[in-house]
This record gives sequence, C-alpha cells and structure tokens, in this order.
Amino acid sequence: MDFRSLIPFGRRELAEDPFTAMRREMDRLFEEMTKSFSLVRPALGMGLLAPRVDMRETETAVEVQVELPGVSEKDVEVQLADGVLTIKGEKKQEREEKERGYYLMERAYGSFLRQIPIPVEVEEDKVEAKFDKGVLTITLPKKPTAEAKAKKIEIKAAS
Repeated sequence: MDFRSLIPFGRRELAEDPFTAMRREMDRLFEEMTKSFSLVRPALGMGLLAPRVDMRETETAVEVQVELPGVSEKDVEVQLADGVLTIKGEKKQEREEKERGYYLMERAYGSFLRQIPIPVEVEEDKVEAKFDKGVLTITLPKKPTAEAKAKKIEIKAAS
C-alpha cells in the first residue's frame, strides 16, 4: 500500500514528511480550540479577564451594566470618546492562610479592557457611573436629537 493514498485530498504535498504534517495539523487544532475559548484577541476585550457586559437602550438613555466581581471601584476607569465607551481596570487578589503546619500565600493579578461602541449620540456631560456589589452601571442619556430621529414605520398587509 502506498503511503500517499492514505493522505486526505488536498494534503498530498505533506506526504514527504509525516511528522511535519502531524505538527501542522496539531497546530491547526490548537488554534481552533483557543479561538473557541476566547484566549485570543484580549485587546478587544475578549480575553479571559474581560468582564461580561449587558447593554440596553431605552427611549431616553443607553444603560450599560458590567460585571466586575472581586474588583474595587478604585481599580476601574471609564471613558467615553468618539462614541466608544472604554472600561478598563485591574483585578488584584491575594489570599493568605496560616495554619498549624503550613503556610499558603496566593496572588493573582490581571488587567481587562472592554470597548463598546455606543449606537446613538449621548449627552457626555450627563453620563453617570455607579458601582454596587461588583456591578458597574453606566447611564448614558441620549441627546434630544437622537431621540427624535427614530420614526415608527407602519407595516401594511399584502393585498
């Protein structure tokens, strides 16, 4: 039996070195796996430490809620520039246990960044941020012109 006949269509060029082919295939599998775990793209806010965000729009404002368990409000920075809301900060955890016969000290540090495009014009001087029990709530009031731009469109039945 010819070794080349066992290689799937389109991969016959790798027949000369089976170990290189296996390595390339393993690299491809690991790359696909890390994409599904969001280990890539931390700069866009999609990394392991990226906080979960809920965003909803009402008639008068856009409200953004960010889950930040274990983070202090003094370690979080919120900015609004060019229609993009930026939330960045640092998570610091320390744990120390002293018991008879052992001593345990653990530290974990990491930073996060989320950038959220805001779909409407907001009154930047009236934006408010509140931090309560690990949840950051940012209220972005809409400009009156942004509220007026929405027009309800009547749907007619086909005749």
